[in-house]
Amino acid sequence: MAHALARRTLLASTAAAGAGMLWGGMGKAVAGGWRGPVKQAAVAAEAARLDRVLIHLRRDIHRHPEAPGQEQRTAMVVARELRAAGLAVTTGVGGHGVVGVLQGSRPGRTVAYRADMDAVPPKDIVGGGPAPAHLCGHDIHTTVSVGVARVLARLRQQLSGTVVFLFQPAEETLSGARALIDSGVLEYEYVEEIHALHCGPFPVGQFAVTPGYGMPGQDKAEVTLSGPDALDVARRLAVDIGALATVDLPQTPADLERIVADAQTPNGPLARFVAVRAAAQEAKVSVSYRCWPQERYAQVRESIRRVAMPYAGATVSFPAEPFPAMVCSERDARLLTHHLRRTVGQDTVTELCAAFPPFSGEDFALFLNRIPGTYTFLGVRAPGTSIATSYPHYPDFSPDERAIGVGVRAMAGWIAERTHSAQGLSG
Repeated sequence: MAHALARRTLLASTAAAGAGMLWGGMGKAVAGGWRGPVKQAAVAAEAARLDRVLIHLRRDIHRHPEAPGQEQRTAMVVARELRAAGLAVTTGVGGHGVVGVLQGSRPGRTVAYRADMDAVPPKDIVGGGPAPAHLCGHDIHTTVSVGVARVLARLRQQLSGTVVFLFQPAEETLSGARALIDSGVLEYEYVEEIHALHCGPFPVGQFAVTPGYGMPGQDKAEVTLSGPDALDVARRLAVDIGALATVDLPQTPADLERIVADAQTPNGPLARFVAVRAAAQEAKVSVSYRCWPQERYAQVRESIRRVAMPYAGATVSFPAEPFPAMVCSERDARLLTHHLRRTVGQDTVTELCAAFPPFSGEDFALFLNRIPGTYTFLGVRAPGTSIATSYPHYPDFSPDERAIGVGVRAMAGWIAERTHSAQGLSG
């Protein structure tokens, strides 16, 4: 019963009468010389005013999905919203990236918040699709970030430091973060740490943090074969390389449920894994794999060479260095866990015990390789629905829009606390 009550409290909008009392209390605190971080009650009151507006914004973005690198309209909408809130806005950063800077009225630290804007391209939709579609929740991410910006802008007089909002293009192609970093966004404002949310298959109102884990990177290999029967040989070799996998691609909703459960199991089957895709194409086998921990890349490369060695004329090559895993600091993630439990409810947080999901990566890894930060899953699964409605890249993906308000309340409070904090994250 306590669990259900806390979840309902988090999902409910703040009542108008309550908001009035919160603002009255806030005014007295400021007048009395209070210099702490922005109060979570004030955040909740402001967020409640935006709930319907943000749902409308999300639906607008959702109706106009744009492929990676083509986020022109989405960027225009974001820039308009940020300027209306009073932020300093720069567009065209690293492609169609948008940077919004919010200066608080008090001294403090500089903290960034990142949201990705692109839609899933057809080839990356499970089962394929006819056109780009927002099936990874980036429309939710963008909307939450706009909401955080608007809430903190309204609370600017109580806000310490500076918040830099990064709206990133081309996450699905793992190129947008690099483009933003190369543009100098982290150095321009001397960003000290960075944070992000991503939709996940957890109950709406719940967060999943990843202390010591995150998301796997990716490596690729090519095996070239020769001879008149090269295609048949390639097919057999693809099967043999695929057998290196310790986790299979999900085929049913039950498989998805098991993956989510395994990710929450200490020392479970996903604490260490290899996920492999190998496909024969004429006289070549194309291999893409992810593993955890990322130190296993060298071991898996050697295993691929070993499996290919008995095949006459097989030549193995690795076109590039592996894309790095996203590893979240254990200490920093637990600071966020503590903050969320203290401000939005004891039962609102679960901690993952594995890299998740095992078949996906994130170029937010490049930010975390430069500065400390956190990356957290925002539950978007509506009660009584199939897990496929909340699992990114599935054609049935249909997140519960109440998650938007939950994310805004949580992240606005967290960012305000981080800009006020005298101590940085550990990285």
